[in-house]
Amino acid sequence: MAAEIITKEDLQEFGERLLSQMKALISGGSSEEPKKFLKSYQVKNLLKISANTLQTLRDNGTIPFTKIGGILYYNYEDIMKVLKGEVKSKRINFSK
Repeated sequence: MAAEIITKEDLQEFGERLLSQMKALISGGSSEEPKKFLKSYQVKNLLKISANTLQTLRDNGTIPFTKIGGILYYNYEDIMKVLKGEVKSKRINFSK
């Protein structure tokens, strides 16, 4: 195996590239942001509500959720909309 000599300039260039990549990741430089899902206890802590209130919000359609293997997951974006008051109840009346 051949030996390769690394100079101070090489290390400095590597450090600058590494820092610029880290800054891009931190500032959201990627165009595709992964979806973030929260569990029930996280939503209760975020909204400062009880388990019963969270159940009511699920029942009336205010907060959409997904159930996977017995665990409820909530989309972070939906929770933020609830906090901002942008979500209206999606209750459907079938008794007409």
